[in-house]
Amino acid sequence: MRGLAPFWIEPFDTETAFPDTSLALTEPDGLLAVGGDLSPQRLEMAYKNGIFPWFNHDQPILWWSPNPRAVLFPSNFHESKSLKKLLRHNPFTISFDQAFDDVVAKCSHIRKDDTGTWITNDMKRAYHELHTRGHAHSVEAWREGKLVGGLYGVCFGKVFFGESMFSSETNASKVAFSILVRELISWEIELIDCQISSDHLSRFGAEDISRKQFISLLKKYCHADPVNWMQPRAKK
Repeated sequence: MRGLAPFWIEPFDTETAFPDTSLALTEPDGLLAVGGDLSPQRLEMAYKNGIFPWFNHDQPILWWSPNPRAVLFPSNFHESKSLKKLLRHNPFTISFDQAFDDVVAKCSHIRKDDTGTWITNDMKRAYHELHTRGHAHSVEAWREGKLVGGLYGVCFGKVFFGESMFSSETNASKVAFSILVRELISWEIELIDCQISSDHLSRFGAEDISRKQFISLLKKYCHADPVNWMQPRAKK
């Protein structure tokens, strides 16, 4: 029934609007809708309205808009003394959008403490399509030609929506993220969506804001002119 979360969207429906995010459940926190598809149209609609997909391979597509929302304002980005030292002597070569599918694949690997992954094959295909359309991006950390860390996310207007990161070497993803934030600042990105708070993110300066405030910021910044990610590029 419409107006009661979670809202049902017919499979392969790319057009039906999501319900207002204020209708999301409080338990589990932020569950708003079930179903639909992972088409570029649906994903763009979701991100611009403060909603993201998150589900396991044996579940239908679940759409979330938690309250509060973890965000990082780039101007509040914090680099510890140890991180600044690491960046000065950066042992990694950092690139942008050079191995998007590889980064997503490595992010999907099951961690030691996990029993599954939410980055299903359908999700990989969906974000590959967003990447080909210029909306999804990756940052890679390399050592001696080997991909050892990185992250990926989605960008609309002046908002970067972080999705996932991985490291096979200590500090690789941390360095990749730090250099990304420096670039986002230079591109005048106004907001980084971190989705759910964590101690790791809080050390970078991430904070919780209300869903209402988050949606207001998206309305202000998501429709700005897109950032030119200037492919290819690399940093050492």
